[in-house]
Amino acid sequence: MKLGLEKLLDDGGLQQALLGKRIGIVGHPASVTAGMVHSLDALMSVDGLQISAAFGPQHGMRGDKQDNMVESPDYLDPRHQIPVFSLYGDTRRPTPAMMDHCDVILFDVQDIGCRIYTYATTLLYMLEACMLARKPLWVLDRPNPAGRPVEGTLLQPGWESFVGAAPILMRHGITLGEMARWYAKHFNMDIDLHIITMEAYHPHDTPGYGWPPELAWVNPSPNASSLNMARCFPGTVLLEATQLSEGRGTTIPLEVVGAPDIDIQHILTKMEQLAPQWLRGMLLRPCYFEPTFHKHTGKLCQGLQIHTDTPRYRHEIFKPFRFMCLFLKSLRLLDPHYNLWRKHAYEYEQNRLPMDLINGGPFIREWIDDPQATPTDLEQRLKHDEQIWKEQIQEILLY
Repeated sequence: MKLGLEKLLDDGGLQQALLGKRIGIVGHPASVTAGMVHSLDALMSVDGLQISAAFGPQHGMRGDKQDNMVESPDYLDPRHQIPVFSLYGDTRRPTPAMMDHCDVILFDVQDIGCRIYTYATTLLYMLEACMLARKPLWVLDRPNPAGRPVEGTLLQPGWESFVGAAPILMRHGITLGEMARWYAKHFNMDIDLHIITMEAYHPHDTPGYGWPPELAWVNPSPNASSLNMARCFPGTVLLEATQLSEGRGTTIPLEVVGAPDIDIQHILTKMEQLAPQWLRGMLLRPCYFEPTFHKHTGKLCQGLQIHTDTPRYRHEIFKPFRFMCLFLKSLRLLDPHYNLWRKHAYEYEQNRLPMDLINGGPFIREWIDDPQATPTDLEQRLKHDEQIWKEQIQEILLY
């Protein structure tokens, strides 16, 4: 297969449309060719292309900022001597002053297929900036490692934030190129939008189911350390809003769940009683781990790891969002007074609970906290939202 970036690098006809224009590129450490050349360096080497500025989303253009709300400054790229503007610092939206450095924007960012992963919001903000500045935006498309399955709730009106800028499903099943098409349609954008599609990308094919096996994995953010993490993330991201560890401070972040004060066997038994179908399609491994930073630093946590990296993985059956909702529900039923919800500032939001921000509304938290609410209640809501989303994306799919 061939990435959108590689098509641009190989196609003189595509390059012709960029000649004589000042080009800005949005990228991050995973913005590389299959041969591991960073997109900024690769495009700088093309005769006739004038790269005048770069933009870095959360975690930075070249380097890795470890955690959420750790900002990156603007700086001068030491190799190419062009300005690199931070879209996760003093501002998260491109300013007119930044846009004045460019005539056209190339967006080359690796996503992992989940609404709260902030690159999808940065894409919307860049679309809006380009529309206002009357400048074209080219999305150099990349795979969605979570593949085509969709799952979760739609963000509710009034719950927009940096971790959910529009009524998108949690596990959305589309690439960022397709996402740009959805944004343009949903918001009725008058914008000069170009999607440089991938070649020979087949998101339903085994064994990658969205991630072609010939591509090496490069972390799109510091804690997105594997394809397994990307598959688990639409569920394990919920843990960021809880007192439970999601494995930050270990070598398998967002692939595990645990805490010093839970009984994992009791929780698993309760989960099997409530909704055994939501535990299928993966392998679960009870384990112990001790985070070196973040929640429960230096404490032995009892928990489990989710494995989607064996031949027993079933892509269409695996339901990470349902699984993690069921985990939290089971814990709440076993210990109604467990201190579950965090109340810290989350992605620049001070007054709303992180759990509600992540889910784009209070429904999931309320379902977990309501002792009378059942998995059937949740299933009805999820199926309703998932069907709406499936219908919405039919017109924008490219693969």
